[in-house]
Amino acid sequence: MKKVESVIAVLGIFILLFSSSSKPDNNGLKEDLQSQQTTSKSQQTTTKTQSTTSKTQPAGAKPKQTTSKPAPATSKTTTGQSKNLPEPGTVKIGSQTWAVTNLNVSTFRNGDTIPEARSNDEWRAAGDSRKPAWCYYNNDPANGQKLGRLYNWYAVNDPRGLAPKGWTLPSDADWRQLTSSLGGQEAAGAKIKSTTGWQDGNNGTNEAGFNGLAAGYRVENGAFMNIWNNAIWWTTSENNSISAFNFYLALRNSLNRSDSPKQRGASVRCLKEK
Repeated sequence: MKKVESVIAVLGIFILLFSSSSKPDNNGLKEDLQSQQTTSKSQQTTTKTQSTTSKTQPAGAKPKQTTSKPAPATSKTTTGQSKNLPEPGTVKIGSQTWAVTNLNVSTFRNGDTIPEARSNDEWRAAGDSRKPAWCYYNNDPANGQKLGRLYNWYAVNDPRGLAPKGWTLPSDADWRQLTSSLGGQEAAGAKIKSTTGWQDGNNGTNEAGFNGLAAGYRVENGAFMNIWNNAIWWTTSENNSISAFNFYLALRNSLNRSDSPKQRGASVRCLKEK
């Protein structure tokens, strides 16, 4: 009986020992889990801190400023009226003082506009109705800058005054005086003819300083003729009801007098008022 009790006691101890060694250590497991959670939270905190740091600018950094540049000022081109054009240069020939460029105005002395006739129909209509008109040779403003404008005689004779203030338009007698001052028509031509620009080298000496350029002319039907080999200047003197006197240069070096239909477009050279 005692042996049985001893065996039972030994078995009980063995079972107790086996039970204790195989039972998981919950306390250790809990500590491991808590440690892992703490580490994970620490990593998350570190990540958030780094993210916050990357978004935050350094204390010393200056905020970028965007400066909008003002739009460049628009340049306005103002076309001055003829009364505001600079006064041309002058040359004294005998007792007369002449302009050294052809007239290039688009208004009468009182400020009224002189109509521009560009098309052939417009040019003919102005002449037929005896109305003043002007044009550039070939309707090209570049020609006007160098050669001046072409006017019909009705613009020359208009009572509003084609010549700017301080100037006058020459009569037939004024042109005759110029011719005489330079030794007559054969000698005068070369002396007032420009030294460049004439066709085939038919230039003058321009000894008088008049600078007569071959500006050509416009006939009654509107056609442009003879630029670089002819120059015609109106006088204020009427020949008859349909024509007026003019003086002209051609390829020959002589200053000639003629008359042309009043509808014709020719150059105008002004005299300084005395």
